[in-house]
Amino acid sequence: MGRKVTLATCSLNQWALDFEGNLKRILQSIKIAKQKGARYRLGPELEICGYGCADHFYESDTVLHSFQVLAELLESPLTTDIICDVGMPVIHKNVRYNCRVIFLNKKILLIRPKMVMANGGNYRELRWFTPWNKPREVEDHFLPRTIQRITGQDTVPFGDAVLATKDTCIGTEICEELWSPNSPHIDMGLDGVEIFTNSSGSHHELRKAHLRVDLVRSTTAKNGGIYLLSNLRGCDSDRLYFDGCSMISLNGDIVAQGSQFSLNDAEVLTATLDLEDVRTYRAHISSRCISASRVTPYHRVQVDFSLSHFEDVFTLTSNQIQWKYHSPSEEISLGPACWLWDYLRRSKQSGFLLPLSGGADSSAVASIVYSMCCLVCEAVDEGNQEVLSDVRQIVNDEKYKPALPREFCNRILTTCYLATENSSKDTNDVARLLAEQIGSYHLTPNIDTAVKAILGIFSAVTGKIPRFRAHGGSVRENLALQNLQARVRMVTAYLFAQLTLWTRGLPGGLLVLGTANVDESLRGYFTKYDCSSADINPIGGVSKTDLRDFIQYSADKFQLSALTKVLSAPATAELEPLVNGKVSQNDEVDMGMTYDELSVYGRLRKVAKMGPYSMFCKLLLMWRTISPREVGEKVKYFFRMYSINRHKMTTLTPAYHAESYGTDDNRFDLRPFLYNAGWAWQFRCIDKEVTHLEGNVKDKAFEELD
Repeated sequence: MGRKVTLATCSLNQWALDFEGNLKRILQSIKIAKQKGARYRLGPELEICGYGCADHFYESDTVLHSFQVLAELLESPLTTDIICDVGMPVIHKNVRYNCRVIFLNKKILLIRPKMVMANGGNYRELRWFTPWNKPREVEDHFLPRTIQRITGQDTVPFGDAVLATKDTCIGTEICEELWSPNSPHIDMGLDGVEIFTNSSGSHHELRKAHLRVDLVRSTTAKNGGIYLLSNLRGCDSDRLYFDGCSMISLNGDIVAQGSQFSLNDAEVLTATLDLEDVRTYRAHISSRCISASRVTPYHRVQVDFSLSHFEDVFTLTSNQIQWKYHSPSEEISLGPACWLWDYLRRSKQSGFLLPLSGGADSSAVASIVYSMCCLVCEAVDEGNQEVLSDVRQIVNDEKYKPALPREFCNRILTTCYLATENSSKDTNDVARLLAEQIGSYHLTPNIDTAVKAILGIFSAVTGKIPRFRAHGGSVRENLALQNLQARVRMVTAYLFAQLTLWTRGLPGGLLVLGTANVDESLRGYFTKYDCSSADINPIGGVSKTDLRDFIQYSADKFQLSALTKVLSAPATAELEPLVNGKVSQNDEVDMGMTYDELSVYGRLRKVAKMGPYSMFCKLLLMWRTISPREVGEKVKYFFRMYSINRHKMTTLTPAYHAESYGTDDNRFDLRPFLYNAGWAWQFRCIDKEVTHLEGNVKDKAFEELD
C-alpha cells in the first residue's frame, strides 16, 4: 500500500566548536536511525557547529568547518538511502542564516533558513543571524566548490520551501518558529504538508517541559499531521543545559517520548505511523478544509524517494503513550547533575571541591553531586562505554570501574567544613555526617588563624581593632568582620582545590562549586568574592523554596538522614559570635524579608517586567491580609536592597539556569548595576497611593459610623 512511514528524531550532546565530536555523534545517530528502519532523520538546531558558538558565529572559520563536516556527511556511506536533516550556519548573498541542510544520496535537496529568531532571555540570535524574511520564496544558493565536487550541484534551493516525496510532503520549522504566534506549520499544514519537523536548541527550565509538550500536541491536534521535535542535550558550552526531551506526535497524541535527562551522547527516537491516519483526521474537519482551499501554496522541492515501503500492510504502527513528567525536585536532581558531569568531563579536571557548611544550600549542592555519581554508575552498569571512558580519564586510571555511587563520590568530590570560632557544633556535625553518607573526601580546616592574621595587618596599620556588634561594635565593623571570614573561606577553598589531590599523591585539580541560590543573589545577600565565588554553581538559578523541597526529596530517594537535620535548622551564615554555643544569626532576619517573598519579588521584577510602582499595585491584590502601607514599605525596601547590591551580579559565578527570574547580569538579566537607590520618583508614587488608599479607608469608616 505504501503509506506507513518510519521517522527518526534525536537528542545529541553537541559541544560548541567541537566539529570532530559533533560529526561523530551525528553519524552515530544516523546509523541508529537506519538500524531502526527510519527513512528520515532529524537532528537538533545548529548540531554541526554547536548552538553556543556565540560570537564565534562571526568568524568565517565556523562556517568553513561546518561545510567541511557537511562534506564528510555527504560522502559517508551511512547517509545513503535516508533523508538527513542537519543544522549549521550558512552565508547566502553575504548574509548569515541559521539553517537546515536537507540532503539525500549525496544531493542537497533544500537549505531552509530560520525565519523567527529567539532573541530574549538567554538568547541573542539576532546578534549573529538574520531571519529569512521572504515567506514562500526560494532562491538559488551557490555551493562552495568542496561541496560541488561531491554533489555535482552548482546551486541548490535556498528559502521557505517544503519537500514533496513520492508518498508525502515534509515541512520544516526551526525551534522558535514553534513558539511563534504565527508558526509556519499552520499554513504548511493547510497546504498539504503531512510531516512537520522541528530542530530545537531549547534549554531546561523548571516546569518548562509541560509547555513544550502542550505546544507540540496542539500543533497536530488542530491541524492534523505528524510532528517530530529534535532537541539538543547537555551543556553546549555555557550556563544552559539542553534537556533533550525529543518527541513525536500524531494528530494531537504523543507516540514517542525521549528522555529528558541522560548521560547518553546520542539518543534516537523512532515511530512508525500511517499517513492515512493524517488524511482521514484532516478530511472530516470542515473549517480546516475551507481554510486549506484558499491558502497560498508553498514551493515544493520534488524528491524522487519514498519514505514508505510499497508492501507495508502488516507493518505495526506506534501507539499513543502517556507523557511522563518529572517533578521539580526530580528536575533539580537530574538537570544540574547532568550539567556538572558535562562540565567535569569536558574541562579535564579531576573532580570538585565543595565548601560544605552544613546549611541547606551547600547540602543541596552535595546532593546534586551525589545524584551525578548515581547517574554515572547507572550508565556504566548499562554498558555505556563513553561514560566509562570519561570516568577513567577523570580519575586517571585506565582500569577503574565505579562500583557504587559512594565509592565514586570519594574519588571525585572533596568537601571542606571551613570552621571559625563562630561555627556551631551542630552544623559541623551535619556536614561531617552528610559527607560520610555520600562518601566524599571530607576535610575540616579551621581558618581562624588566617582571619586573625589579616586583622593583625589592619590593626598594625591603623591602630584600630574592629569588633562585632555583639561585642559593642558598629554596623560597619560587624559587616566587615563577617565579610572577612567569608572571603578567607573563598581563598582557602581555592587553595585546597588546587593542592588537595597533590597531598594525596593524585594528579590533577578540582573545580570549586558555588552555593548561592537565586533568591540570595536577587537580594544581594552574599559577600562579593566570598565562598559563593567559585568555578561553577549548580544551584544559582534555583529558588530557596524549591531547594528545600529538593533536599527532602534527596533525603528520601538517597536515604541521606543528615538532610533531615538540615531541613530542621534555621538558615544562617554563621559569621557572628555564638550565644551560649548556639547560632544567633538568622538569614531571613538579616535580609529583612523571607525567601518566599523574594521569589515573588523576583518573578514580578523579571518575568512580569514590573518596576516599584507596578509591583506595589500588584502586591496590594496578592497580599490583601496586610495594609497598603506595609506592602509599600516591603516593596521599597526590596528595591533599595536590590539596587544597592546589584553590582554583585556582575561577578556571579557561572550558574546553571533553572528559573525564569534568574539574576545573571552576564547573559540573562540585562539591567544596570549602578542605580540611584533612592528611587525618589517611584517611591513618591507609592507613598502617594498609600496615602490615598488610607484616606479612602477612613472615609469609609466614617460612613459606616453615620
